[in-house]
This record gives sequence, C-alpha cells and structure tokens, in this order.
Amino acid sequence: MAAFGPSPFSGAEWPPKGVLLDAGNTLVFPDRERLFRLYREVGVARDDEAYRRAERTAREALVRKVGPGATGTELAVWRDFFLTLFRDSGVPPEATDDLAERVREEHRRFHLWTEPAEGAAEALAELRSRGFRVGVVSNADGRVERVLERTGLRPFLEFVVDSHVVGFEKPSPRIFLEGVRRLGLSPAQCVYVGDLFPVDVLGAWRAGMHALLVDPWGGAPPDVSTIPDIRDLSRRLSPGEGLPSRGRSVTG
Repeated sequence: MAAFGPSPFSGAEWPPKGVLLDAGNTLVFPDRERLFRLYREVGVARDDEAYRRAERTAREALVRKVGPGATGTELAVWRDFFLTLFRDSGVPPEATDDLAERVREEHRRFHLWTEPAEGAAEALAELRSRGFRVGVVSNADGRVERVLERTGLRPFLEFVVDSHVVGFEKPSPRIFLEGVRRLGLSPAQCVYVGDLFPVDVLGAWRAGMHALLVDPWGGAPPDVSTIPDIRDLSRRLSPGEGLPSRGRSVTG
C-alpha cells in the first residue's frame, strides 16, 4: 500500500458548498426483497437476521478487498461479495452456483442496487433545504441515473455523473472534477462522500476535495473522517464540526 504523510488542507472553507456522493453502498444497496425471492427459488428460506449479519461481513470483506488503484467495479470483488453473502446467510454450497446465476441475470435484467439507504431521501432533502449543492458521481454501468429515479432519490440531485457515460472512473481525479465543474464550484468548496477509501477518499483528495468515508463499523484508516451512514451527513456538515481530515499526500 502507498505511504501517506500528513499535509494539512489549509485555507479551505467548512462547511462546503457542494456535496458529491457515491451511489452503490452509500445511497443505494442490493434489493433484499428481490434477493429473497431468488433465495426462495433455490429452496432457501428467508432469514432477515442472518442476512443482516452476512451483509455486514460481505461489506467488510469488500472494503478490505479493494486496494490502491482499484475502481471497486472489478468482477472478482463482487463475486466474492456475493459468495460471502450467500454462504453467511444460509445458502448451502450445492445451491450457490444456481443462485449466483439467477442474481447475475436479475442484475442484467433490472439493476439490483434499488434499495435506498435508510433515511437517504430525508438526508438529501435536508441538505438541499440547507442550501447545499448536491450531485452523484458514481462508477457505474450506464444505469445509475435510472436507478436513482426508480428509488425516488433523483429529484434531490442536480445531476448524476456515471463513469460509463463520461468514460473515466474513480479514483481518477477527472471524474471528481467533472462533478465539481457541474456544480460551478472549486474543489476546495466540495466534499465527496463514499464507502471505499482507495476509490472514494483518495480519489477525492487527489482532486483537491474534502472527503468523508461511510464507515458503519469503525474500520477506517487512521485520520480519515467518517460518518456511520448517510443519515449523519447533515450533522457532519455543520459549521461546528470543523474541517475533516484530508489532504494526505501520496509518497509511494
């Protein structure tokens, strides 16, 4: 992993004027109801508690799996995510391949990330009511804007930048700066909110932005500013909260 050294971000204003957000596993999550329907098709009974535990394990493993230079869209990363989810939520080994194919087909047919994060609409509405400029910048497959429309979150957003549409992905600074450009602000006036440190936080820092990591379980690297979930974002963007940790420069 690259080495980092502290480099204070001086002269920046807080709170920012613009908020750019990741989509998957920040604003929207895999649709549990549709997954449970697929579970039933392969003979696996619904167990909400086991699923919640398995989702946590799978998300923690995903965060560890995505290293420097990754985009978070690698097929191997998501294969392992779903295999962990299946295993720990009670899917027997003999049903795994069948279920995996059904999930792939369901995602191809109708994007699977269609369950809004709890409190997402209310959180975005509060940001807009406080005068923040708000948009999404996502590594996606060309469908993320339609997903946000279907989930009812699109009306709270000024725009959606989809990596498939613009032709470059996080952690490249280019995609963050495209979002900043659409807001008509400077990078130092914006914060990026996402769930993957190498992709979201490092990419935002390299673009000259603030960053907040969605970290429900306290596994963030030292000196990275975090929120447990999207419901805490408005509080974290209050004047009394102070500047987030940011601006560590890559030295290796």
